[in-house]
Amino acid sequence: MADKDFYKVLGVSKTATQDEIKKAYRKLAKDLHPDKNEGDKKIEERFKEVSAAYDTLGDTKRRAEYDEMQRLGATGGFRPGAGGFGGQAGAPNMGDMFGGGQQFGDINDLLGGLFGGGRKRGPRRGADFETTVTISFDESLRGVTIPLRLDSGTTQARIPAGVKNDQRIRLKGKGGAGDQGGPAGDLYVTVHVKAHPLFGRDGHNLTITVPIRFDEAVNGADIEVPVFDGKPVRIRIPAGTKTGAKFRARDKGVAKSDGQHGDLIVTVEIAVPKDISDDAKKALQEFSEFTSDFNPREDIMRKAGFHEAKAEK
Repeated sequence: MADKDFYKVLGVSKTATQDEIKKAYRKLAKDLHPDKNEGDKKIEERFKEVSAAYDTLGDTKRRAEYDEMQRLGATGGFRPGAGGFGGQAGAPNMGDMFGGGQQFGDINDLLGGLFGGGRKRGPRRGADFETTVTISFDESLRGVTIPLRLDSGTTQARIPAGVKNDQRIRLKGKGGAGDQGGPAGDLYVTVHVKAHPLFGRDGHNLTITVPIRFDEAVNGADIEVPVFDGKPVRIRIPAGTKTGAKFRARDKGVAKSDGQHGDLIVTVEIAVPKDISDDAKKALQEFSEFTSDFNPREDIMRKAGFHEAKAEK
């Protein structure tokens, strides 16, 4: 540790804030994680080096000890040897450096905590780990237990039901092992959710776009709509429904923490057939003649100032 510049390892300045150090570590840990670089020993070693740097600089107390150690080494005040700090021939007098014999015990505790001598370090919490996973849309709504390969080994992680895309969840005690009986760190998992071919999500509501026929939009109809998990539901489409109209199927969305569910929001879209029979074309022509007084573009033409002008041919 005495010769390692942890600030350089993380790519931050020595005056970096704790938030800047944390952000730098998260980015490096994500890029260097063994899951993304399987079999690359150099990157694996780099990942361990970054983890060790953050283990020290990410903790304000350990960072202060490290900074003090670096300061002593840089000024020649720290030269550990076989004789220890107090018994080495020619070693600087720590009491003189820090203003009295009592201070020697304090600095010995500091340096001993870093290098294994002096007073024994007490329990220390393990390091936090960071990783990313990709799960299916179905798994995000139902929840899933997945294996995660971390630097410390493989662990089973439970992704709770209802997790959102790009949500960052904390798995307590799933990080690095503690030292001297200290508690384990936590595991932070950023979850990416794959898109579903039919359903979307808006908070606790699910969304779906459903096509309807022209006659269903004009005359109204009862249509069946698929739901994510269960039997289809029937939606009443009133006469004169326009493309883009939205309808709500209650309690067919995402489960909430209180046991309730969001809704399924259904957007209808009028579908136009590509191929129709001659009889159907004839019927549409008759329909057009019966509704010739209806011009759906009249309002927008008037608002655009063309209520009197004729369109160019």
